[in-house]
Amino acid sequence: MRSPRHETGPPDLTTPEGFGAFYEDHIDAVLGFVTRRVADPHLAADLTADIFLAAMGSASGYRPHRGAPIAWLFGIARNVLSGHARGLARESGALARLSGRRLLDDEDVAALEERIDAQRAFRALAERHAGLSEPLRAALDLVVVDELTPAEAAQALGVTQATVRVRLHRARRALRGASGSVTEHRLEAAR
Repeated sequence: MRSPRHETGPPDLTTPEGFGAFYEDHIDAVLGFVTRRVADPHLAADLTADIFLAAMGSASGYRPHRGAPIAWLFGIARNVLSGHARGLARESGALARLSGRRLLDDEDVAALEERIDAQRAFRALAERHAGLSEPLRAALDLVVVDELTPAEAAQALGVTQATVRVRLHRARRALRGASGSVTEHRLEAAR
């Protein structure tokens, strides 16, 4: 839920009171943004803290006339999450080189097969989503999942609103094969 203050721009983030008010206004939205992308609650809390630290560090760069503070904050969040993902990829590569592979036993295989079967419908939609280009996927996620307006998504992505609308149209067209899915209904509602 967004606070009514999001329309007026952030308070003075250089004061403890101003930053506290800004934090209170936007913590739920940022935590929701992060938890939709990260499964570990401890990691979600750490990344959320990193996002607000980055916001505090770049508060002088925020221009209220350019859009809502939540869109600015989601832009920062995307950068923090991207940096985290790059770090994980480097760490994973290093661990793979050091430790090799662990072989799966029969119980592991059976558990994986059950999980795969349980998520078949989701995987089909996820595959279509993953097949979208990064610009289409980013615009779609900000509008449909994070519930930003196209104007706010444009601000978070650093592109024009028209560009976001074109990307949304292309993403919807690419995902239409998932007929009857919750996501398709939300795609239509986001028009």
